[in-house]
Amino acid sequence: MSIKNSFILLLGLLLNLSVYGGPFSPAAGLPGSTAIAANDPAIVGWATAYSDYVMGANVDVQFQTPNLALGPAGNSDGNNNGFVFDIVSLGNNGSISLSFENPITNGDGADFLVFENSFSDGFLELAFVEVSSNGSDFVRFDNVSLTPAAVGAFGNIDTTNIIGYGGKYRSGFGTPFDLQELAEKSSLHPSLNINYITHVRIVDISGNGTHFDSLPAPAGPNPIYDPFPSSGSAGFDLDAVAVMHFYQQEFEANVPLPFSSLILLSLMLINIHYLRGRKRP
Repeated sequence: MSIKNSFILLLGLLLNLSVYGGPFSPAAGLPGSTAIAANDPAIVGWATAYSDYVMGANVDVQFQTPNLALGPAGNSDGNNNGFVFDIVSLGNNGSISLSFENPITNGDGADFLVFENSFSDGFLELAFVEVSSNGSDFVRFDNVSLTPAAVGAFGNIDTTNIIGYGGKYRSGFGTPFDLQELAEKSSLHPSLNINYITHVRIVDISGNGTHFDSLPAPAGPNPIYDPFPSSGSAGFDLDAVAVMHFYQQEFEANVPLPFSSLILLSLMLINIHYLRGRKRP
């Protein structure tokens, strides 16, 4: 079920919000959180290449290294710089596309995770997350923001008021994305194959209310707020993208030939050798 449809079901519950404040999952470590730690054994791989790094405004040189978004969260280059500094900043309205050793496929539950470098559960810089099966045509995950008003440069937002964004959780914890949520969009986007995703694109959101969520009327769309303005490492700070389900792992794993097949193959080779010997003068 898409986020839009899920949220329509939640509208009737808004008068009975959870103990955390909003209707969506809470911060990492709390009961009901969907955050997944960077050392989770279910992670099978990480982004291996990047393209189309479009740097937005207000990014210092030290945060302009896209390679730091590759490899494991917090340790892209083996120097173990940690979750906070092992990042590339997108800047205001910036973006970057990441690719992988093998395509991502739609498995059971989360299929990939997006890691940001927030130092707390409230100072959350958000980004749209999009996927592509060909590297050029991207489809965006639905998203909802219920943050009621603008947030200052060092302000906080409530994790339970947002869903469908990169940056929902603090550093060291990935925000999960399930490709099944895009199944309904496949008919509108023929190039999208949710079982064969080659690229993930991260697009910064300038959190001053000029971007809107994908919630349909009459409940939305709503302006999206996050800490704004910022400088130095402005916008979304991408640490890493982890893979939970690889295409080849799920559908094209190399399976050893059974013993009976090996015997038949051996007999065929012996027969070919015998026939060649008979044709010699």
